[in-house]
Amino acid sequence: MQLTVARVGRAHGLKGEVALDLRTDTPDDRFVVGEVLATEPASAGPLTVTRVRVHQDRWLVTFAEAADRTAAEALRGVELVVDVDTSDEEDAWYPHELEGLRAELEDGTVVGEVVALEHLPAHDMLVVRETGLPDGESRTLVPFVRAIVPVVDVAGGRVVLTPPGGLLARDADSAVVDQPDDEA
Repeated sequence: MQLTVARVGRAHGLKGEVALDLRTDTPDDRFVVGEVLATEPASAGPLTVTRVRVHQDRWLVTFAEAADRTAAEALRGVELVVDVDTSDEEDAWYPHELEGLRAELEDGTVVGEVVALEHLPAHDMLVVRETGLPDGESRTLVPFVRAIVPVVDVAGGRVVLTPPGGLLARDADSAVVDQPDDEA
């Protein structure tokens, strides 16, 4: 399985350097001089790292295949990928490990299936396709935090959700919205 470790951002300077939008916790291991990285789309690579530096908390990399700013700009949006099997950390999962897991409540009620993991600024979000709704299906963003997703059981094929009222589409009718009191 291929895992995205970074997305190429804008060019930096005139000599082919690019900024990276990291998707890995171990950039020091992934981006070393001489490392050859596969790309998505595959036609953009592979790319060989020739220089790495961190500038103002931003990772800047130069690839042998992009020697000037024009070539670097052409790489913008390209994903850098590596082959992986499974995560060896107890509390970390790759997107491909989560996709397809059954999403259920604590009482065992199945609400749908995890279809993706989105990386947002505040925290990651599980994208759950809710099924069995009167209007068909709904895609719901569920904050991927322990308070709402206390159990991730990859081997058992499920995640357990403890959502606050109104988070899931199936609960929309019972959502409580605070209304400010009219002050006259």
